[in-house]
Formats: sequence, structure tokens, C-alpha cells
Amino acid sequence: MEFSSTHKLWANCLKVFQDNVSEAAFKTWFLPIVPLSYENKIFTIQVPSQFFYEYLEDKFVDLLKATLHREIGNDTILQYRILVENTTNTLVDYRGNAKSTTSDKFANKNINKIPNPFQKVVADDFDSQLNHKYTFDNFFEGESNKLSRTAGDAICQNPGKTAFNPLFVHGTSGVGKTHLCHAVGNCIKELFPEKRILYVSAHLFKIQYAEAGRYNTTNDFINFYQGIDVLIIDDIHELAGIEKTQNTLFHIFNHLHQNNKQLILTSDKAPSELQGVEERLLTRFRWGLTTKIDNPDKALRLKILQNKILHDGLTIPEDVVDYIAENVTDNARDLEGIIVSIMAHSLVYNKEIDLPLARRVISQAIKKIEAKKITVNTIESIVCDFYNIKNELIHTASRKRQIVQARQVTMYLSKTYTEMSLAQIGSLIGKKNHATVLHACKIVKEQMEVDKTFREEIAEIERKLKS
Repeated sequence: MEFSSTHKLWANCLKVFQDNVSEAAFKTWFLPIVPLSYENKIFTIQVPSQFFYEYLEDKFVDLLKATLHREIGNDTILQYRILVENTTNTLVDYRGNAKSTTSDKFANKNINKIPNPFQKVVADDFDSQLNHKYTFDNFFEGESNKLSRTAGDAICQNPGKTAFNPLFVHGTSGVGKTHLCHAVGNCIKELFPEKRILYVSAHLFKIQYAEAGRYNTTNDFINFYQGIDVLIIDDIHELAGIEKTQNTLFHIFNHLHQNNKQLILTSDKAPSELQGVEERLLTRFRWGLTTKIDNPDKALRLKILQNKILHDGLTIPEDVVDYIAENVTDNARDLEGIIVSIMAHSLVYNKEIDLPLARRVISQAIKKIEAKKITVNTIESIVCDFYNIKNELIHTASRKRQIVQARQVTMYLSKTYTEMSLAQIGSLIGKKNHATVLHACKIVKEQMEVDKTFREEIAEIERKLKS
């Protein structure tokens, strides 16, 4: 079909999409799509990136297909074309819910460009993204964080030129990793105002990289990051399973380290325990100092509570403060949350702050705090136990029915109960790609709709997960 006819058909589809999704979703996910051709009942659309394709298949594939069937014909097949290597203009075609076929060196001239967000590398108004309320003045030292704090102090005096480069800090959520990062960044900014310091979460880093690929500005993205003097990346474990983003970080890391620029990384696990991260990157994480921040001991918990009470101008009896410090043991964030909860209960119910009130609030909060966090590993263990197979079998290429089913159920529940991307889940379960995970989720959903016994099995596994 000729070019203009294809565009007319797509224009009709766009009207349907606009009526069925929010304005923001329409502009973000439908307007950038370029209709390429309609031949042999196959309607081919071009999308800017792998991430874009994955999102459409996950969130809008039913709307896309239903609209094509309505506006073009019931037997219309949806096919995506994705530019995957901007340097060689290689494209990959995906059928909706199907495997890929490569289409070589097809010029991509239709992707809309936007102004490059990384142009001003040496701008006077460079935004470090630092939170100025997190400083060393309110980062209290204890046995649990002494080494991390000492290393942070040393880095402040001589960023990039100590043995602590990179500084890799790990520990559970809420123990102060992010606070330490901002404290170091703010201290360096005060002592060395000319330095470009950037705090960024790994989640934002991967989104920026995906957007750079989408708008063909990857080189600008890399140049921007290679111009940083102190790079702080929080929650680096969120890059697990995302190979292209890891590869780009590898080159940025090498450039900065070789030029004596400071790197600070945080994670919920030590490098040796990180799954889905390339070994060559893990090796570099270990080049400097790897240190853990443990849960605060009681002395440190008391310091944190007393500072919170003083800072907020609160009046809380000493025995209540001691009771909180004795019973809320996981992290600083929980301590501050308990103080807020106790004050709220006191004001709303007009009750005096005393031990009975503290006991009641803490008993309710502890249940939430202790709620088990569901991980891919947890899901894998419970599913394999349910189907009575060894965990390692779902990581093999076995096509035995029971093993395939266990693998697919693990992928489906991982997508349901964790915040990991399809690529991350696939990396952790047999080193599969995102399309395999997407297919597994589709198979499980469809089987649950028609097979009552299977639906009951999934419900039983979910009960075990939540128990």
C-alpha cells in the first residue's frame, strides 16, 4: 500500500487511541509512532527504542490490536520496527507477541528529534540534584556507619584522589546510604565550588539513557556524564539485567576513574551478591572501598530520635523515647516515621503522649515494617518447592513441561510482585530476554482464564508468598 494510504489508516487509528487514553499517554506513547507500511495484512509501525516497544506491548497492546482490527481489518497483524543500533542504522522487527527478525541497515529518518537536554555540560547554573537538608551535621555516627562516615570525610577533602575511589556503600533500605551520599556531595560543593557534582538515582540514569537512545542523543548523554567531577549513583542494583545501560556505565566509569574523578555508588547488596550485573562492572565497583552500613545500634537510635525531637520542637517523655529506641530497630527512617505517627495519634485523638500510646502505635507499625519483601529469589524458591523441582532447573534450557511451567509462573509472579523490569526478570531467570518474559506472562494469564485447577495453583502459590 502506498505511503499516503498507510498514513491515512494510521490517522484513523490515532483518533481512537486519543479517545481511549489520557492526553499525556497519547502524546508520550502514540504520537511518536511512525506508520511505515501495510502489506500482506501486516501493518508495520516504527517505534524509537526497545524500551518503547516493551512498554507498548505491556500496557497498550490490546488497544493497538483492537483498533487495527476495527479500522483496517480483523486479520491485520501488528509488526514493530525498532532501531537498536543508531551507529549502524540496524533495525529489528517484532511481531506483536512474537520473536524478532533482523532488517539490516534501514535508514531511520522519521524519528522526531527534541532539543538535546545534555548540551550545557559546563553551565554556570549546573544543578547537582543534591538535597541540602542532608549534611554531615545531621548524619550521626555510630558503630554501624563509622567506616562509611570516615571515608566520606576523607573524600570531601580530596575527591577522586584517595584510596576510596569508588566508594561503594551497601546496606538495607533506610540505614542512611542516601543521606551519606548527599552529605558528601554537599561538603565537596562547599569546599570545591568549581567542581561539577551530580547525584542521580540508577532508576533515573536508566530512564535518561533510554530517552537518549529514543531521540538519538546517546553520544551527548555519554559526553555529559564524562564531564562530571563527582558522580554519585544511588541504588545501583536497579541496573541489574539491563545490559546496554550497564555497558554505557562501564565506559563512563572508566573515563571518570582514569581522570581522577570521584565515584560514589550505593546498593542494597554487596558487589559479590549482585545478580544480573556484568562481572567487569562488579570488578570496578571493588576497586576502591566497599563498606556496609548496618542497622543502627541503640545508642545511635537514641541520637537520631533526640535530634528529630529537638529539630521539630517536640515534647516527648524520656521513657517513651527510650521505648521507641529499644523496639524500633531496623533503620533511621522507621524511627522518624514512628515519631510522626505518635504525634498524629496524640493530636487527632487528643491523647497524652505516654508509654501505652507508644506501644499501640509501634505494635501497629511493626507489622507493616516486618511485612516480608517479596523478591525474585523468594518467588523462585516457593514456585519450585510447589512443583517439587530443584531451583536450578528453571535456569536451564530444559523444555520439560513441568520445568517450563515453573519458569513461566516464576516470571509471571515476579512481574506481578516486584518492581523489576522484564529485562531484569529475564536476566535473573535463566538469562532470558524481555520478550521471553512477556510471552511467559501472556501464557500464564491465558491458562488461568481457561483452567480452573491452574488458577487455584497460582492462588495457592500467592498465599504462600504473602504468608
